[in-house]
Parts: sequence; C-alpha cells; structure tokens
Amino acid sequence: MGSFSIWHWLIVLLVVVLVFGTKKLRNIGGDLGSAVKGFKDGMKGEESSAKPQDSKTIEGEVKEK
Repeated sequence: MGSFSIWHWLIVLLVVVLVFGTKKLRNIGGDLGSAVKGFKDGMKGEESSAKPQDSKTIEGEVKEK
C-alpha cells in the first residue's frame, strides 16, 4: 500500500480546491504566513528581553571593612 503517487496528490488537491475555492485557500495561506511571522517576531522579542539592551555593567572590587 506504500506512499501515494503524484496522481493521488493531484486528485486530493483538486478536491480541496473544489470544496474550499481558491479565494478561501489564499486567505488561509495569508493567515498562516502572518501567524508564522508573528511567532518569529515573538521569539526574537523574548530573546531581546532576556538580554536588556540598555543595561550598564559596573565593575569594581569588594573590600571588607
């Protein structure tokens, strides 16, 4: 029973296009793309919040009294 051939995938694609229509599929693709972009931006934002950009390091020695 193996994997599907190219003809099986073309028939599935044709049925999906007939059921949903091209405009609906285009909207779903756009929504998915914006969701992935938002996720990537969120991950970048989390990395930058983990390392504060405006922090200043003060170096010195600790002396006991």
